[in-house]
Amino acid sequence: MNSAEIARIAGVSVRTLRHYHQVGVLPEPARRANGYRDYTVSDLVLLLRIRRLTELGLPLDEIQPMLKTSGRADVVLDELDRELAAQIERLAARREVIARLRAAGASPDTPPELAGLLASGASGGAGPDLPPEMLQYDREVVLLLHHRLDEDGRAALAGLLTQVTEPDILAATTALTARFAVLGADTTDEEIDQLVADSHRALARLTYDEWKEVDPRTGALLTAYQETVLNDVQRAFLARLVAETEDSS
Repeated sequence: MNSAEIARIAGVSVRTLRHYHQVGVLPEPARRANGYRDYTVSDLVLLLRIRRLTELGLPLDEIQPMLKTSGRADVVLDELDRELAAQIERLAARREVIARLRAAGASPDTPPELAGLLASGASGGAGPDLPPEMLQYDREVVLLLHHRLDEDGRAALAGLLTQVTEPDILAATTALTARFAVLGADTTDEEIDQLVADSHRALARLTYDEWKEVDPRTGALLTAYQETVLNDVQRAFLARLVAETEDSS
């Protein structure tokens, strides 16, 4: 048999066959005078055994010892069984996450513990509809923070989002976000002053007992992200709001 014939009979690709030769799990057979490999039935049987073991999940580097050493079957099967049990647990956990995301109507890349909160925030409550780009900005800022925070920080973030998504607060913060979204070069100083004052009143309704300031690196990342999506007036507004909040604390 040549390479194509044995591969077809064994139900593997010629590329797989060559890979088995390269890693040494299947010895290369003698070649004919024309240079083509000449496989025997013994080679076919060995190839079928290798295929069966790989289908069970045995790594290629474990197959050769398995084939050559008697009494190793129980050890190998125990190891495979433990690995499969661990995989089942991981898959079950993933399915649970998928179910939570579906129930919340959240995007697949949303942290599951924030799924319901982000979905509620995106709904806007009784407030005005927000521009899609502002919804995306809010969501991506939260995702960036969630990635950078430790376990306590993530819990504090979830606590803040829980407060923001309370119906009586959500409508107000959504209205403020809508006003922030339209800040631009034609916005008057009076409009900015009023938005700053209203934002301070909204922030005063929230509690930050568990919240800690983000580390400088995270702050730099947030600033860099804002520079890519916000205009000059919006960034100046946020800088002023943060500075005044820190001065009053």
